Amino acid sequence: MNETNGPKDTPEKSPQDAEPVVSKPYIMPDDPEEGAAEALAKEAAKEAAEARDKMLRTLAEMENLRKRTAREVADARTYGISGFARDVLDIADNLQRALDAVPPEARAAAEPGLAALIEGVELTERSLLNALEKHGVKKFDPAGEKFDPNAYLPAITGYYSTSKGEMLSFPFNSSSTVMWVNLDALKKANIADVPKTWPEVFEDARKLKAAGYTTCGFSNAWVTWVNLEQLSAWHNVPLASKANGLDGFDTVLEFNGPLQVRHLEKLVELQKDKTYDYSGRTNTGEGRFTSGECPIFLTSSGFFGNVKSQAKFHWTNAPMPYYPDVKGAPQNSIIGGASLWVMGGKTPDEYKGVAKFLAFLSDPDRQVYIHKASGYLPITRAAYAKARDEGFYKDQPYLETPLKELTNKPPTENSRGLRLGNMVQLRDVWAEEIEQALAGKKTAKEALDAAVARGNTMLRQFERTVAK
Repeated sequence: MNETNGPKDTPEKSPQDAEPVVSKPYIMPDDPEEGAAEALAKEAAKEAAEARDKMLRTLAEMENLRKRTAREVADARTYGISGFARDVLDIADNLQRALDAVPPEARAAAEPGLAALIEGVELTERSLLNALEKHGVKKFDPAGEKFDPNAYLPAITGYYSTSKGEMLSFPFNSSSTVMWVNLDALKKANIADVPKTWPEVFEDARKLKAAGYTTCGFSNAWVTWVNLEQLSAWHNVPLASKANGLDGFDTVLEFNGPLQVRHLEKLVELQKDKTYDYSGRTNTGEGRFTSGECPIFLTSSGFFGNVKSQAKFHWTNAPMPYYPDVKGAPQNSIIGGASLWVMGGKTPDEYKGVAKFLAFLSDPDRQVYIHKASGYLPITRAAYAKARDEGFYKDQPYLETPLKELTNKPPTENSRGLRLGNMVQLRDVWAEEIEQALAGKKTAKEALDAAVARGNTMLRQFERTVAK
């Protein structure tokens, strides 16, 4: 009889005969995999190195800012006295003219009253000049070299002159903004003519993008120079009050008007699909044109040397585009580049050398040579006329483009130039706000309003420094 609860026919295995049970570790879902700790350590070391590098860069930038600020404060103090010094020197010049008006024979035979007057005028002139010398201002004798400010192109010298037309410094490596164009790219996109207006540039850039230039239809270097300073002058719209700062330190920025806002809004819109593509604050992106990436590129006419030596395609340049609905546009462009200043405290022989060097640079033949070789502009009327009369621009018309821009119309208070304190720092602030708009973090109006507000704060600080 079978019993359900009785013993089974199959004998049970003893504990010794049972299969061993292997215990496996339980892995939590977020436990690091094998080798992950080493990877994390490497990543942490990398982040630490990057943080250290950023810290060192920040410290270096702060030190550079400190030095630059100290230098600019010193320059501001020197610059601040220049207007006053010029006015006082005018008085000294008038005193000298009064003395020169007395013939030598009349002076020799002068009665006591006239002799005392002459002596008093001479004493007053010497006192004025001595007082100025104590503050680092010395009357400069041209050392026998003829100097005629009217011999220089007014569109160039105007930038480096007072509102009265007195030259403050000597122009050197002068240039202006032009639009460089890849002619082969235009042909590929079936564009017959080089664009002249901003709407034409926008439309042609779309066609170029469709033709294969997918990362950049058009771009520019020197973002604030091209899209604020030159844009405003080319349309006869103020960048700032007081003739863009030429007529006083109490100038106020005004480039948040309808024209500038409208232009930035368009760049922001076209940036989204790379019809326009930002190339940085300075000229580091110019290689995007010579490499063929950006077929339309606005930058300095001084870019000529690089284009000539590096571009592997047919190219030209053209005047800056303009908005045809802006009354009077285009006006005239403003100059870029550097200038040479003559420092005080030197010997008469050294000043003779300076005078001869400036005369050497002004020689028409030398100016034409520099112009042809570098693309920088001839600064004298004679040099420009010589290059034109030689037929130079028939073969290389692109070198005359900036000259035509500068002389397109007589300069106005909006297009003669600009003179703003702390200009380098101002441009950085303006560029920072433009970048905010291009990144979609601010509207064009908000960005330009902020650029104006921040810039005006800096100008007031500069004004207070100069007044001390």
